[in-house]
Amino acid sequence: MRPGNFDTSERPFVLIWELTQACGLACDHCRADAKPQRHPDELSTAEGKELLEQAADFGDGQLVVLSGGDPLVRDDVPELIAHGDDLGLRMTITPSGTGSLTADRIEEMADAGLKRMAVSLDGASPEAHDAFRGEDGSFEETIRAVEDARAAGVPVQVNTTVCRQTVDELPAIRELLTDIGAVMWSVFFLVPVGRGRVLEPIAPDTADAVMEWLAETSDTEPFGVKTTEAPHYRRVVMQRQATADDGESKPDPGVQRRTGIVAGDGFAFVSHTGEVFPSGFLPESAGNVRERPITDIYRDSSLFRSLRDRDQLSGKCGACPYRHVCGGSRSRAFAHTGDPLASDPLCPFVPEGYDGPLPWDDGGARGVSSGD
Repeated sequence: MRPGNFDTSERPFVLIWELTQACGLACDHCRADAKPQRHPDELSTAEGKELLEQAADFGDGQLVVLSGGDPLVRDDVPELIAHGDDLGLRMTITPSGTGSLTADRIEEMADAGLKRMAVSLDGASPEAHDAFRGEDGSFEETIRAVEDARAAGVPVQVNTTVCRQTVDELPAIRELLTDIGAVMWSVFFLVPVGRGRVLEPIAPDTADAVMEWLAETSDTEPFGVKTTEAPHYRRVVMQRQATADDGESKPDPGVQRRTGIVAGDGFAFVSHTGEVFPSGFLPESAGNVRERPITDIYRDSSLFRSLRDRDQLSGKCGACPYRHVCGGSRSRAFAHTGDPLASDPLCPFVPEGYDGPLPWDDGGARGVSSGD
C-alpha cells in the first residue's frame, strides 16, 4: 500500500518509462509484443532527460522505473539514471534476463545511483522459466544477474506472472526467492494484452486462493510481497485480518478512501514514443510528453481524473464497499470490455445485496459475498 499521506491526485506512486520495446526475448506474456529492433521514434536521450526533469516536479523521491522491452538495448541508461538521481528521483530498472545484463553494466548502473533492480522469474527451474520466456539460458542469466546485483549493493525485486501455465510454480519460486536474497516479490496477475492474449488466466476463485497464500507468505518470508493488476489483494488481506480478529471486515469509506493504487490512480506509464497511459496494460493515451508535461497529463487529463474517482466505477466494482481500498484492475476491465471503469472479471467478490450483471466470461459461480 502507499504511504498514508500520499496524495495520488497530485502524483503517482509509480511512474514507469518504457525506454524501448526492443528485446531479444519472446516471452509468452509480453505486454509490449517486443521485437528485436528499436523504434525510430523512441524518446531521445535529451527528451528522456527532460521527462525526468518533469517527473521531479511531482516532488522529492518520485519513484521512476526504467522498463522495456529490454531497456539495456539502449546505451544511455547509466546517463539517464545519473540524471534522475541528481534530480532526487528514486531510479530503478526492470531489465530482461539476457546476456546484455552483465556484471559490468550492473556495476555501472549502481555507480550512477540505481536504487533497485527487478528481474522476472516465472518458474523455479531452467525448464519452466525458459519455456515461458522463449529463450534457453534465460533462467541462468537471471540468477547470475541477481548475484551480480547483490555484489554491487543493488537490492533485487522479483516479478512473477500468474496464469494457468505458472500458478503451480509459485511455491517453488517462493523458496527460490529466499535463497537468492530478494527484497520484494511483485506478483503480476495476467492481463490479456500483447502476446499475453494467448495465455490462460486463472479462475476468480483461484485468484482469491492465491492471494490468501500470498498473504500468508508475506507474514512468514523475509521479503515483501505486492501484487500488480490485482488490487483486490488488499480486500483479501482485510478479510483475512478480520477473520483472525474474529471480527467483521467493513471498510469505512471515509477512513480507507483512496488507499489502493490502480492504473491512473497512483500509477502512470510513459511509452517509448512518449504516449502517457494509465498503465502499460491499459493502452489508452491521455497525451504525449513531447506536447505536454507528464505532471499536467497525470493531474488534469479526463482519463486519469475519471480513474481516480472510484464512484464512477460501474457494475459490482461500483457497488463494492471495498472500492476505495481496491478499485479492481482497470487494465483488465478495459481489456475485457473496452471500458476502464467496468468491473474486474478476476475478482469473485460480490457485494451484499448486489443483483446486477457479473463480469465472468464463463458464467461461473458468484463467489463470496460481503455477508459470508
